[in-house]
Amino acid sequence: MNPLPQKLPLSGLRVVEFTHMVMGPTCGMVLADMGAEVIKVEPIDGDRTRHLLGAGAGFFPMFNRNKKSIAIDLQKPEGAATARQLAGTADVVLENFKPGTMKKYGLDYASLSATNPKLIYVAHKGFLPGPYEHRTALDEVVQMMGGLAYMTGRPGDPLRAGSSVNDIMGGMFGAIGTLGALVQRGITGRGQEVQSALFENNVFLVGQHMLQYAITGKPAAPMPDRISPWALYDVFTVKNNEQIFLATVSDAQWITFCDAFGFTDLKADPALATNNDRVHMRPTLMVELRKRLAKHTAAEITVIFEAKGLPFAPIVKPEELYDDEHLLATGGLADIKLPDGKRAGEIAQTTLFPFTMDGQRLGVRLNPPTKGEHTQSVLEGLGFDAGRIESLKASGAVA
Repeated sequence: MNPLPQKLPLSGLRVVEFTHMVMGPTCGMVLADMGAEVIKVEPIDGDRTRHLLGAGAGFFPMFNRNKKSIAIDLQKPEGAATARQLAGTADVVLENFKPGTMKKYGLDYASLSATNPKLIYVAHKGFLPGPYEHRTALDEVVQMMGGLAYMTGRPGDPLRAGSSVNDIMGGMFGAIGTLGALVQRGITGRGQEVQSALFENNVFLVGQHMLQYAITGKPAAPMPDRISPWALYDVFTVKNNEQIFLATVSDAQWITFCDAFGFTDLKADPALATNNDRVHMRPTLMVELRKRLAKHTAAEITVIFEAKGLPFAPIVKPEELYDDEHLLATGGLADIKLPDGKRAGEIAQTTLFPFTMDGQRLGVRLNPPTKGEHTQSVLEGLGFDAGRIESLKASGAVA
């Protein structure tokens, strides 16, 4: 665990989280990392992401640190009643179920705010209210219908982005809305409902391309086929078939690049004098640059670009980031105990939020919980005596 000497900004805030998969849990993780007590309400058999395979194997441990877990069967009347009592103690309630689901259990905003007008209720949906709101949405669904897959793939080959970008950002926008609602509650004394949605998040991401069309009258080309705003801005295959991304995004950087590699002829060519000149010449310029740079190894180019302050990047796989010297030096990774699966109880490293507060990274205070790990303590905190807790467990209402 990372020591956190400062008082975290959301200390004392209670969040009750009725979420699953990635979007809602991301919102809860943001609030938890910032110090809130986040109680995750899971089904009796646990959040489904605990046992996903393949690309989903990292979901639960990634997005559920710093939380407590209570397992409740909402379909049992006594389970739903317990959940309502728990939600009644919350400053913030999070959910990401289909429209109408929470209302069935009396856990919707209208029901809960009737007795707790200070409640902030954050609903994470596929779509904001409108013609699409009853559709089932997934990250990949909205990437396809929201223009992101079109922009990521090659022409005629739409491709989802390489991470759960809408789920994660949708949860982050839910957290941003929560923080805004908390500030407003401090002024007015009243809570409110906040809604965040996958589709609208995706549209926000491609908004720059929509405006490109509005301004130029020309549709944005997919990123692999786009007209780059900079001539030198691409992945190069160099000596020994190594790859490296290189860029110069100003006329000053172009001159520095030419001087560093001795390309005096390119520096002196009036047809390459400005960035826009070089963009127009890009089809022939890139052929020449690829030929010249292929004589160097990626390591040689790295030394030159770093020394000259030019933008560059190695092509790195996710697993290689565990050995990244910058992440290791700056505390960007933290140990967690895995809660499920064959490696349950073992230590792995997870990534922390990419910002500091008072000079500190927001670390891990609680490991991702095992299913129902805190059921007993949470119910005791609600004032349930031992007999009532045992009765709920015996009926299968909680676990």
